[in-house]
Amino acid sequence: MHELTVIFRTQSPIEADVIKGLLETHGISALVTSDLSRTAFPFSLNELRLSVNNGDAERAKQIIDSHRDEVGTGRVVPFGTEFEPLERIIGYRFRDRGMLEHALTHRSRVHEDASGGVIDNESLEFLGDSILGFVIADLLFRQFPQHNEGQKSKLKASIVSATSLARLGERIGLGEYLILGRGEEKTGGRQKLALIADCYEALIAAVYLDGGIEPAQTFIQRQFESLIEEARRTGAHATFTEDYKSALQEWLQSHDRGLPVYRLASEIGPAHRRRFEVEVLVSGEPVARAEGKSKKEAAQAAAKAALAMLNEPNAE
Repeated sequence: MHELTVIFRTQSPIEADVIKGLLETHGISALVTSDLSRTAFPFSLNELRLSVNNGDAERAKQIIDSHRDEVGTGRVVPFGTEFEPLERIIGYRFRDRGMLEHALTHRSRVHEDASGGVIDNESLEFLGDSILGFVIADLLFRQFPQHNEGQKSKLKASIVSATSLARLGERIGLGEYLILGRGEEKTGGRQKLALIADCYEALIAAVYLDGGIEPAQTFIQRQFESLIEEARRTGAHATFTEDYKSALQEWLQSHDRGLPVYRLASEIGPAHRRRFEVEVLVSGEPVARAEGKSKKEAAQAAAKAALAMLNEPNAE
């Protein structure tokens, strides 16, 4: 058996994959190992080590060094910069890029990683949910003093709903940065609203752990500004709460069903009082149809009807 030499160390599974792939393109086999220590506070990522045969060690180091500052090749170099576009969008630069990577890592990636050095974002999601709830509650307390406790609670629930989080996540392109396992990638995980919403909460926690409550609060206030303003202007719940099309898509994806298709079934009435009838299909089969004053309204009504039907006992 050949003796191995450690030639690279990192806390980033993505960086380890990049280096391993780079070496393999030059005919050098690399082994990724990790000393996994499970702790009650898993936010410090475990060190990953890349080892090669002793005879390849010097050449491997030269290859890595030669690519550290290379640009324009399609490789993610210099290392650690693959998430810079997301940092620019959210207006926060992480001191610990590993924390951001942790927030973006779905459990499907953990299940497919043999090194044992990858931790998913579910604990961060839990923390982010609490931070978000606190910040929004504080905003509503200060900006809606005329509302009673029940009104504030209902408003808060609508603003921080899963649909709202998914829509805000889509606005910043969060799906593009999810770190998924191959299976989840193949089934369209980057477009799944539930995954985006969960990752959004994990991102809030990552900002908090990396920089403290002030940058987390600034991020939330900026992101939710339009929903808060809409609530102030109309006195109604945030618009995202009535997005039945998104809710139907999320339900179907969570039950491993195909994406819904909306089809205009008919147009009824004269031009000045036209009504539209839209039918929603799942896996090519009609599930529900509904009318509305516009195609958009009819599609939302059809999605609402489909959700009601699918949630009936024995519907599946």
